Amino acid sequence: MIKAILRSDKVRYLIAGGWNTLFGYFVGVALFLGLTGIMHTAAIAFIANCMGILMSFSIYKLFVFKTRGNWIREFIKACLVYGNMALVSIVLVWVCVDILQLNIWISQALTLILTVFISYFGHKKFTFVQK
Repeated sequence: MIKAILRSDKVRYLIAGGWNTLFGYFVGVALFLGLTGIMHTAAIAFIANCMGILMSFSIYKLFVFKTRGNWIREFIKACLVYGNMALVSIVLVWVCVDILQLNIWISQALTLILTVFISYFGHKKFTFVQK
């Protein structure tokens, strides 16, 4: 039964997305709490996004879309998808924390909600397209 459920890339994406969301959320908050006063909020968000991109790419390639080979090409495509989303995420975290004075926990959650939905379509239609 579990094998049948895991055949759907949408189900695997939701599982991976859950893991990636937790990872990205707590890495972002931990870096913010550990580096505030040392680095600008945007720099902290940039580092958190880089770590999240590496984790997400690996999980999506190996578990969700299960593509073979093409590591470099797919990684470059993933970086394009995530790079654009990271820019949006960095700006949103900065605006939420530094301008709107929202708590980092809320700011990080709002940002991650947006990026989870957009990334599925970017990866399905661009990054991990099988010919």
